[in-house]
Amino acid sequence: MDFTLILVLGTLISGLIWLTDSLLFKKARVRRAATGVVADGSPVVLHEPLLVDYARSFFPILLVVLVVRSFIVEPFRIPSGSLMPTLLVGDFILVNKFSYGLRLPVLDTKILPTWEPKRGDIAVFRYPNDPKIDYIKRVIGVPGDHIRVEGNKLWVNGTPITETYVGVYPGDDGMRMAGATVYRENLLGVKHDVLFEKDGYEKNGEWVVPPHEYFMMGDNRDNSNDSRYWGFVPEANLVGKAFMIWLHWDWKDGKFDASRIGKGIH
Repeated sequence: MDFTLILVLGTLISGLIWLTDSLLFKKARVRRAATGVVADGSPVVLHEPLLVDYARSFFPILLVVLVVRSFIVEPFRIPSGSLMPTLLVGDFILVNKFSYGLRLPVLDTKILPTWEPKRGDIAVFRYPNDPKIDYIKRVIGVPGDHIRVEGNKLWVNGTPITETYVGVYPGDDGMRMAGATVYRENLLGVKHDVLFEKDGYEKNGEWVVPPHEYFMMGDNRDNSNDSRYWGFVPEANLVGKAFMIWLHWDWKDGKFDASRIGKGIH
């Protein structure tokens, strides 16, 4: 089940239990406690029902988590190497939920427009072919853009995107992509590193980005399942903009890298 739905239901149920008790039952308990005595003459101790006690304790916590996670920031874990060398397998990142508009949890209805994605943003979104799955890629094309890909070459609106040779990639902690070539790409002013393999699979084509949709690609260009294969990302599928790594722990290899903590995502 969707964690957000569980969080919403937990907040709603605990809040209703607490509210119902406060409006209908608490005053009667207080009156009984104030007028009653036990056998030794001592006053009756006011006992709150266990369910109400739990609801009163958990509701504020659940509400704060729901508000922060739905409207401010949400954590994600990077499960694949499609954005190497920018993001590595095992990176735990924070995503700004305010970047692309505030949306109601579960319903995903936008209630407050803020900003639109820009070329070069690293965005989290719900995979168009299965919205239950979250994907993360770099925004390459915004509405109206003409995108052309031929081998390792990229054009945006007829402008060739320049690449500067950086060197040979040594691989991450698990030696993934060791020996690949690193280039510094200048995406119309946004500079970031990309990876290419000598015998990597090429997906060529041309696309015109429709209104309210976006063209996404991974920085690990020969190992990324992105818009070149399954098309555009609707604006309604956007979750937020990734902005920081808060932890790196590759569960598969048991690697912890403190040097990546607090690193900004560009």
